[in-house]
Amino acid sequence: MSNVNEPNEELVLSPSEERAHNAALRVSGAGSGQRSTQRALASIVLGFELIIVVLIGLTIFGLGITEPREIGLYLGGGLALVIIVALGIMRRGKVGIYLGWAVHALMLASAIILPMALVVGVLFTALWVFCMVKGTQLDRDRARWIAEQSV
Repeated sequence: MSNVNEPNEELVLSPSEERAHNAALRVSGAGSGQRSTQRALASIVLGFELIIVVLIGLTIFGLGITEPREIGLYLGGGLALVIIVALGIMRRGKVGIYLGWAVHALMLASAIILPMALVVGVLFTALWVFCMVKGTQLDRDRARWIAEQSV
């Protein structure tokens, strides 16, 4: 019987665990040699926010609080498109992060049309700020640890 904690034992992942692990590495930019916890966290927040933005657009349309009603669909779809673009370029530098900040500003501005969207906007903006701060701290700590290991 082998001990799981033995250092010579190699971890064997199931196919689904392997796919999830590889996807997480791709999101964080590990395929290009650079890993960014900040970008990985940002993409997670924007991914969840994508669903909420579409639902807010459908709510504005369904309630008919704009004239014409389709404005809600256009606003929700337009903001969803901006989120998709931000997610697509997240691994290529800071542009995806800047688009994420713009998304949150627009999300907060949507409260002009649908006041209850302010609650959702504030919650997601707080989560975004936390992920930006904590992600930067983790990236900095990782870089320092790697520098200490190479000395």
